[in-house]
Amino acid sequence: MIRRGGSEDVRFLRDMLRHAFYWRMNVHRGPDDLPVSRYVDGWGRQGDRAMIGIEAFQRAGAGWYRLFTAEEPGYGFVDEETPELAIAVVPSRRGRGLGAELLGGLLEQARADGYHALSLSVAKDNPAVGLYERYEFVRVGESDEAWTMRADLTGSS
Repeated sequence: MIRRGGSEDVRFLRDMLRHAFYWRMNVHRGPDDLPVSRYVDGWGRQGDRAMIGIEAFQRAGAGWYRLFTAEEPGYGFVDEETPELAIAVVPSRRGRGLGAELLGGLLEQARADGYHALSLSVAKDNPAVGLYERYEFVRVGESDEAWTMRADLTGSS
């Protein structure tokens, strides 16, 4: 089951950051590195949207997007009109399709919200790269460890 996330889920979203950005938290970064907490700090601002995956009456995953500015970008920033997506599933619940359900729901919601695209950052060796490609995310940027990917929501690439 997937439900819309709200302010009552902020603590869970914060917990899920460890799963969504584990690879970034464990790589030595320089002084220009962005704090991962920016993906949930001040949750509830315009453009914030979350979905929570429930299995056996427990929160098992979360997906969310939010807008960033050029002055304070996220890792997968492409422009100020494109929300950046983050998804994480509790390790014991992976491989059951919950990530795909969350991703599909967020893409549908972003279209309904009037966005033309979503972006994300993903480690090059993350198995989720294949999932993102199945949902028509394409690589638009690269760093040493990650790709920035973007999905066009208008129906034309």
